[in-house]
Amino acid sequence: MDGVLSTGLSMAELGARVRAERRARGLSIDRLAELSSISRSMVSEVERGAKTPSVLVLDRLATALGTSIARLLDEPVREVPAVLRHAEQRVVRDPSGWERRVLSPVLPNVEFEFMRTTIGPGVDAGEFAAHAPGSREYVAVESGSLRLTVYDRAHVLRAGDSAYYPGDRRHAFANDDDATDCVYYLAMELGGPAVTHHDQRTETHLG
Repeated sequence: MDGVLSTGLSMAELGARVRAERRARGLSIDRLAELSSISRSMVSEVERGAKTPSVLVLDRLATALGTSIARLLDEPVREVPAVLRHAEQRVVRDPSGWERRVLSPVLPNVEFEFMRTTIGPGVDAGEFAAHAPGSREYVAVESGSLRLTVYDRAHVLRAGDSAYYPGDRRHAFANDDDATDCVYYLAMELGGPAVTHHDQRTETHLG
């Protein structure tokens, strides 16, 4: 199907998971819209399975819910070791020309995500919102060139380079090479409760 999802997950199933996570946290649709900076109508359409969200929209919803995209796409594993065959891994694709492949299983009460991202030539994947306070992210570039921007400061990483940065800061990814894909791995460990709009404004002034 067209849109952000692959490996058989329907929009209705995704919407049901977003709704379940929202209700588990005692949030109204209006409150989730406020926390994620997404319109109420978009949140409602995603929950009803009527709208295919971009990867950035899905990430904003997950961040506002204090969780990861992986948890919205998959059920927690019941047995360990957990082996994810290539064909079973969840993949989300953005129409702008990049994809995120989730390599880690969803574990009960663990907010961690390990992913492999491919950004097409000359593609800007956009800016991701600050995750919960105490979140940490680690990046390692496999091939190509990655422009990693954290809190408005850009760092160019090339094949073999790696970086750590606080995940509770705004961060963005782009491939400035017009001829070659950029492939990188990212490990994300989420911290405590989601950042509110007030918190984000305060952090911006401190930056």
